[in-house]
Amino acid sequence: MFSISTEMANKAVEILKDKKAKDIRLLDIHEISTLSDYFIIVTGTSTTQIQAMSDALEEKMELAGYKLHHKEGFRNGRWILVDFGNIIIHIFHDEERQFYNIERIWVDAKEIDVEE
Repeated sequence: MFSISTEMANKAVEILKDKKAKDIRLLDIHEISTLSDYFIIVTGTSTTQIQAMSDALEEKMELAGYKLHHKEGFRNGRWILVDFGNIIIHIFHDEERQFYNIERIWVDAKEIDVEE
């Protein structure tokens, strides 16, 4: 099961990179939480870009065989949560990311380098 989560996370990161996401953080939380195996946290520069990242994730992940469980925040476009079960993606506008700073909550998570 965990390898499927890793494949999903890598696919999502690839999609987000294609959409020019900034400051991509991939956090392995499987040992510290039952919520999910991975959190992906990214920043977009505008609500249009943030919504485009969400749309691309939904479309391309589904094409890859991964089912979307839940999505929140699309209308506002300042913080969109995209939940694929094994991975949860947070797409933030810069101001919201700085304000909520959810990385601090997951300080014990293992961060995976995505800059390869």
